[in-house]
Amino acid sequence: MLNTFLTRNKTVNTGIGKKKKRIKRFIQQRWLIAMIVPAFLILFIFHYIPIYGIVIAFKNYRAPLGIWGSKWVGFKYFIQFFQNPFHWRVLRNTVLLGLYSFLWGFPAPIILSLLLNEVKHARYKRFVQTISYLPYFISVVIIVGIMKEMLAMDGIINNTIAALGGERIGFFIEPKYFRSLYVISGIWQGLGWGTIIYLAALAGVDVELYESAIIDGANRWHQMWHITLPSIMPTIVVLMILNVRGILGSDTQKILLMYNPSTYETADTIQTYVFREGIEGAQYSYSTAVGLLMSVISFIILYITNKIAQKTSDYSLW
Repeated sequence: MLNTFLTRNKTVNTGIGKKKKRIKRFIQQRWLIAMIVPAFLILFIFHYIPIYGIVIAFKNYRAPLGIWGSKWVGFKYFIQFFQNPFHWRVLRNTVLLGLYSFLWGFPAPIILSLLLNEVKHARYKRFVQTISYLPYFISVVIIVGIMKEMLAMDGIINNTIAALGGERIGFFIEPKYFRSLYVISGIWQGLGWGTIIYLAALAGVDVELYESAIIDGANRWHQMWHITLPSIMPTIVVLMILNVRGILGSDTQKILLMYNPSTYETADTIQTYVFREGIEGAQYSYSTAVGLLMSVISFIILYITNKIAQKTSDYSLW
């Protein structure tokens, strides 16, 4: 009986002690917490409160009636999307653009960071880093404007082709060139920023591992394959999962700036389709249903990828 009382009393005292420590820590870090509050409010107001609006995907939304006053129609607009003759085209284009961007764009910063990690000349290394991540800070509008100027019928690329005896190419008119232009421009713009993340991970690799490998006779390739890559594997896996999630999330702004009716065959994605139907066509319920469907599919892809990564590499988001 006495032991039970002492144990219970000790547990109560421990709980009170932990509570006091949390309060003390909160007081000590009050200014740091205060700095987080505005960001939290912005996130809550603009990202969480509007979530209730997805209910219009299941209603025949009419602005005068409001969200709750509009008629409930269930899965009508989801079915309407799959009955639309263009649904296969926008699905195919969305998946292909996202998949090509992932397959070519995801490994690019890893390769560049591994190459830069082998460079011993510090000044040259900083120069390459600066040049590579500058495009990330350039607006998409400017990026597309530069592309259109360079790839115009009388632009520098076509002038060079003509000077070499070839025929001028309508890069922004012919559908077959759209995907390549989209993927290449995306790699160019995001390459340097991704490299910064991997170089930061590489900075934490223990130098003694390389020294031990050199003593054991490992060359640069062996060091990269057996030390460098395994050391940054957690970063690679997390970023891979996040990039897989974006396969169905193409850069809508860039596509809207790049495409035109002549390239709809390969350029029209779910996001641009929703923009035309929802914003320009005022079909709010229909466009919300399509957007919600894609969000659900993206979450499923993210969940499956996270599970596979957890089973195969022991690294995951959760």
